[in-house]
Amino acid sequence: MSHGRLSIGGCDLVELAAVHGTPLFVYDEQHLRNRCREAVAAFGPDVAYASKAFLCIAMARLVHAEGLCLDVSTGGELHVALAAGVPADRLVLHGNNKSMDELRRAVAAGVGRIVVDSFDELDRLDALNAETGARPRVLLRFTPGVEAHTHTYLVTGADDSKFGFTVSTGAAAAAMERARASASVEVVGVHSHIGSQVFEASSFAKAAAVIAEAAAPFEVQEISMGGGLGVPYLSTESAPTITEWGAAVQQACRSAGVTARVTAEPGRSIAATAAVTLYAVGTIKPIEGVRTYVAVDGGMSDNPRPILYGSGYEAFLARSADAPRTMAVTVVGKHCESGDTLVRDAMVPPDITVGDILAMPVTGAYGHSMGSNYNKVPRPAVVFAAGGEARVVVRRETYDDLLACELPDA
Repeated sequence: MSHGRLSIGGCDLVELAAVHGTPLFVYDEQHLRNRCREAVAAFGPDVAYASKAFLCIAMARLVHAEGLCLDVSTGGELHVALAAGVPADRLVLHGNNKSMDELRRAVAAGVGRIVVDSFDELDRLDALNAETGARPRVLLRFTPGVEAHTHTYLVTGADDSKFGFTVSTGAAAAAMERARASASVEVVGVHSHIGSQVFEASSFAKAAAVIAEAAAPFEVQEISMGGGLGVPYLSTESAPTITEWGAAVQQACRSAGVTARVTAEPGRSIAATAAVTLYAVGTIKPIEGVRTYVAVDGGMSDNPRPILYGSGYEAFLARSADAPRTMAVTVVGKHCESGDTLVRDAMVPPDITVGDILAMPVTGAYGHSMGSNYNKVPRPAVVFAAGGEARVVVRRETYDDLLACELPDA
């Protein structure tokens, strides 16, 4: 920050907005690299970046260069990772409902591991083996029955879940027995995931103990505890670091007598705090005795988390980030939805005006990746900043891009 103006990677954010337009995702490239290195130090070289948090070719290349595997959960994510030049054996394929086509593509490419999520998927892998003779390396996803303290939509480790084989019902053990006896797959480990935006390391430790006990009879080579580590979006929040999270998981596994390789799949904790979204203020609407609305040129199409999960964010004026923020406003988007709210109770300087650049921090995960073209709004550009230089890694969509899949004569 220079004279109150925000900067990332040595690049002035007001200037970036002027050059590249808004809305704009700006990532601190060194921050991404630092978090990747922290993850490798905590879990070893088989730790996988959960690419659903944020994926583009540049991000896939950065993560691979820093020594991580990539977790891909669809054929599309697989396609992007391969297009980025990531070796297939450094990819882990996820998904609770993988299609035959996705499995076929993954096996043909030579993905390193497939995380099997259901008995139906084991059936599909049997069929694929009969078709191709392929015998992929797999982990079975165990559901530990651990209730993580997070939003209901983000819970994945409870017994009532669409994901995995439930430990408490005996499904996990049955799946393991079947897979180990099968000629269609090579079982190398067990996978688990308790949810997203989890702030208590003890929740991961509890899940690790359950999974360790469930996996013990099978002498697996690898136990992956998935991801889900929370990040603080507000100044009032705090969360364990990747290092602290890793230490808690590793200690829990050691205490349970685990001798297998223990790894994980951080996503949000690598990408979220690396980026801000820049918006231009277009309309300021004070309603006396009610509230003041500040409307920006983006909204739920580039950040659906507030409307999906009630997620909170902070907002700063890029030109004067150190100015006292004494005025309460509601930051809203430009979409035709009353629920299109980015920050319900944002504090901003009272001299905020039309044309100002508003910076929303901690938007590096699940903004770009969950974005849409709602109201036919083109998606924003993505910029990586480092050493005083900024490079566009994803260009801004144009109106013509909105027509790319249309059949005008249909």
